[in-house]
Amino acid sequence: MPYFKLPLSGDVVQAINPWNWFFKSDGGQFGLVNINLGKSADPALEQRILDDVGSYGRQLGRIGEALEVLLDHVKLDRLDARERGAIEDFRLQLAQVTRLKRQGAEK
Repeated sequence: MPYFKLPLSGDVVQAINPWNWFFKSDGGQFGLVNINLGKSADPALEQRILDDVGSYGRQLGRIGEALEVLLDHVKLDRLDARERGAIEDFRLQLAQVTRLKRQGAEK
């Protein structure tokens, strides 16, 4: 007996999800704000660090504070103009973060 199929009569699978008609989601996520932090070798450990140590912003803040202390104690006179500019930009950015933190604390 010959094997005969009409078009689209075979194994056709289509997921029907009405949410996708209105909201395009990526990777099965749905929400007003979805943050994809990329791939992690150990997502469970990363979540523990965020829960127990601090957010990425807090960790970056601590690094910035430590670098500011080091910059206050290192001789910068040997740097060229580009390197001095990078240090000045970094200090300006730290000052802006500090200003915004103070404004937030005043509210």
